Amino acid sequence: MFSTKKISISHLLLDRKRYIGLKFYPDKVIQALVKGLPGIKWSKEYNMAYLPNNSENLNQLYATFKEVAFIDGKHFFTNKPLHYPVRESNQYKTKSVVRTISPDYKTCPKEFLQKLELKKYSENTARTYTTMFEAFINHYKHLPLKSLGENEIREYLSIQVKRGRSDSMLNQIINSIKFYFEVVLGMPNRFYDIERPQKKERLPVVLSKNEIQSILTNTTNHKHKCILSTIYSAGLRISELTNLKIKDIDSERMMIRVENSKGGKDRYTLLSQTLLNDLRTYYKVYRPKNYIFEGQNGAMYSPSSIRKILSRACKKGGIRKKVTPHTLRHSFATHLLEQGTDLRSIQSLLGHNSLSTTEIYTHVANTTMMSIKNPLD
Repeated sequence: MFSTKKISISHLLLDRKRYIGLKFYPDKVIQALVKGLPGIKWSKEYNMAYLPNNSENLNQLYATFKEVAFIDGKHFFTNKPLHYPVRESNQYKTKSVVRTISPDYKTCPKEFLQKLELKKYSENTARTYTTMFEAFINHYKHLPLKSLGENEIREYLSIQVKRGRSDSMLNQIINSIKFYFEVVLGMPNRFYDIERPQKKERLPVVLSKNEIQSILTNTTNHKHKCILSTIYSAGLRISELTNLKIKDIDSERMMIRVENSKGGKDRYTLLSQTLLNDLRTYYKVYRPKNYIFEGQNGAMYSPSSIRKILSRACKKGGIRKKVTPHTLRHSFATHLLEQGTDLRSIQSLLGHNSLSTTEIYTHVANTTMMSIKNPLD
């Protein structure tokens, strides 16, 4: 007989000991049976019952609630290992990276990488999480991974703060650790109380149209000029530029299709007529086969090479601001706003989830400032 009653089980780590957590809606029958389980206790912090995590208790749990309630174990049981990642002796291989590691170096558990793949995290995010989490577990290489808890995390974060790590990096460290315990091991809100850096409201660096023109003028290589022009005129992230393919240029509709960008989203953005003319000239000379901008042997163009191109152009143009490829994206959004484009349209072109993210450009656009007469004048 099928029961509509349900008990959700998950992993729980308390005082460095592993438990089976039980969550269920209030029900007299279930409550009475739960009280009869061996070693059962109640956690006020997590608002759930729990008992020691061992095979005997797990079997007892299923036997007790057979034909009484459905045991939901989706947050308890991990998926079977896939072929990914591949590890051979001291080689550690992911989709595009092979590293040589020392014999005593702790690598991410295969379940960690498997879960990244199953959830289809971008390769950049997967690489960041892997790097951050491995740095954390290798700091405590003398301790078993299962024994690490809030104290070790806070101690590690304190060390990173003293080393001058950025707020962004500290958040990435916390996210990678939470990903392991909460997503891989299925312990929701396991480290809810871990403090994060106070969010700072920083305004983006924006270039003027004259500075943009100076950068393009001082980029004499036609391919390099097309790369910087595409980032600026379409408001692309650097990863979106390197992933851009020939088929993504829609000259009939004067649009560029951006596939699988941040958050796995697709979108359309603007295609400049000036850029289209430059790209046609570029194509006749370079004849790319897959990616619009290809590196050696047709591979994806290197982001570091793009940064070097931009840095050289800024130096030649005498631009002293701290400029990155993302500065060109910020400038694209700001210039659109200054010429009267509405925020919703800019949000769509940039691929922002929230309009509040796009609103940051209202603080750097000179639209309002230009209408205010300075008292000194």
